[in-house]
Amino acid sequence: MDLAGNLASIRARIASACERAGRDPAAVQLVAVSKGQPPAVVHEAAALGLAIFGENRVQEAKAKIPQCPGRLRWHMIGHLQSNKARDAVDLFEMIHSVDSLGLAEELNRRADAAARRLPILLEVNIAAEAGKHGLTPDAALANLDAINALPRLEVHGLMTMAPWTPDAGKVRRVFRRLREMRIECEQRLGAPLPHLSMGMTSDFEVAVEEGATLVRIGTALFGARARPG
Repeated sequence: MDLAGNLASIRARIASACERAGRDPAAVQLVAVSKGQPPAVVHEAAALGLAIFGENRVQEAKAKIPQCPGRLRWHMIGHLQSNKARDAVDLFEMIHSVDSLGLAEELNRRADAAARRLPILLEVNIAAEAGKHGLTPDAALANLDAINALPRLEVHGLMTMAPWTPDAGKVRRVFRRLREMRIECEQRLGAPLPHLSMGMTSDFEVAVEEGATLVRIGTALFGARARPG
């Protein structure tokens, strides 16, 4: 694995996408998706300057994070069940995948018990894909005020996943709609929402062109994970 070379390539691609969109590359943060990667690889990535790591499963993160440099920032990017909320509050700086009012209420309760404020993103299923998690756009807007009113949570923005499709136009429309939704949410709240978490290995350049501030990249950085079997 040429981690340094992969990282340099990703950063160059982000910079090019920013140039096309008239954006400052400093406005885009790379979330290194470390799911399935051992602590030694996280240490190597951290030594190259990566600071934000994304995990999909609470159980894996709970075992891994204590073995990694303490200065790192950990984001929960996978589906989160309410019964894992306490561990998530203990482990993660930010939760990208809040997909119901019930989960938000449980995170608020656990954050209150931990005496902390918890930045969150609302996960929106823009493409209305069956089998994918996330609030519908209408539900996200309908629940926005109630979630924003929870005293221990800080709504920092929105997250989505684009569908797996060779149709680049369809992918772009999903990301553009999330950007438009952020504007609607900001108008409703009367406050800025700084983050759009969108874009992965296959589509992060389009996401950056459409305004992503957090791109979640695993395979392009660490290589394809070995599959059991």
